[in-house]
Amino acid sequence: MSELQLLNISENDLEKCLKCSICTVYCPVSSVSTEYPGPKHAGPDGERYRMKDARFFDEKALKMCLNCKRCEVACPQGVKVGDIIQSARIKYSKHKPGLREMLLANTDVMGKLATTMAPVVNASLTLSPVKVAMDGMLAIDKHRTFPAYASQKFETWYKRYAASKQEQYKNHVSYFHGCYVNYNYPQLGKDLVKVMNAIGYGVHLLEKEKCCGVALISNGMPQQAKKQGEVNMASMRKSIGKGWPIVTTSSTCTFTMKDEYEHLLHIDNKDVVPSLGLATKYIYQLLEDKNVKLVFKKDFKKRVAYHTACHMEKLGWAIYSVELLKMIPGLDFVMLDSMCCGIAGTYGFKKENYPVSQKIGASLFKQIEEAHVDAVATDCETCKWQIEMSTNTQVLNPISILAEAIDVEATMALNV
Repeated sequence: MSELQLLNISENDLEKCLKCSICTVYCPVSSVSTEYPGPKHAGPDGERYRMKDARFFDEKALKMCLNCKRCEVACPQGVKVGDIIQSARIKYSKHKPGLREMLLANTDVMGKLATTMAPVVNASLTLSPVKVAMDGMLAIDKHRTFPAYASQKFETWYKRYAASKQEQYKNHVSYFHGCYVNYNYPQLGKDLVKVMNAIGYGVHLLEKEKCCGVALISNGMPQQAKKQGEVNMASMRKSIGKGWPIVTTSSTCTFTMKDEYEHLLHIDNKDVVPSLGLATKYIYQLLEDKNVKLVFKKDFKKRVAYHTACHMEKLGWAIYSVELLKMIPGLDFVMLDSMCCGIAGTYGFKKENYPVSQKIGASLFKQIEEAHVDAVATDCETCKWQIEMSTNTQVLNPISILAEAIDVEATMALNV
């Protein structure tokens, strides 16, 4: 007797949903709020009704979704639960982005403006009257700490001090640095250049780079996100044409470009995806294939806990960052339980979400404090903001820890 095949009449495989509710069990929002119906109800169950009548779209409920994708990781049937929810928001939402959403989502615009007067902007964002004003006028919660802006963009530093040196290396990669590195924390980009150069790889910027668009998607501006995504894909194709793979240092940027470009924005990225990946994964595979070698400083000592960011969990790539850190002889490694920090990009900045955001992250914050580590390592910049605001612990990207731990001269000598 042949097996019966279900006919899919929708995107994202909602017909495969068994109604087992395991996605709701693993949902960070459902665990702290009774107002959210859970991913099963908001996703596959709700979509069955929405397909019949758009009036079944529940704006308030679906806005509570973090888009963390933990529901998709948990689903035994491979239903794209998170994508069902986000696609419904794109298709049915009648809410027009306001000033708050425009400010939070247009990271390139805000970054370019803020870096020109970074000391003033940074000081202003710490003042209580400014925080209260943003809380009242924009509904950006007054308790939220903003990431500081850099006075010099990463792109500026790269063009002045690094670009002319990259051709000397026999191997090459392109680097999608993202908004965070460019405007907030150029040091991470510098650390990547340092590590890649040490193992014999030149690092190049893309011909043209735009924000990956994750904040635009979550704030109701998918058309703009798609335009920016098309620019990124076109630039990456040019790099791939040169034989240069694309490395990144942000799990969320990477996940957005690899997964959500296709599933949510309907951008054809199939030819780019195989050449796009996190730097930790790329470096680990080079080490495993014995194409490169690392030499570490003998006096390096640090106790580090690793936090698995939600999108890193969905990518399935935490193992590469973890194993790379474990290779460092002087590093005392602690693996934290995999759980959401609660910020979810711009989600945790919004006044209506802030209490839920902090409740979600509470158990993680407690675990970090009890671990008594020198630093937390994670591949997500917004997790860094949340953890540093909510604990007394510094948060670093694994690439930055690697850059601190390696003996550059000795490593370069082995990889000539």
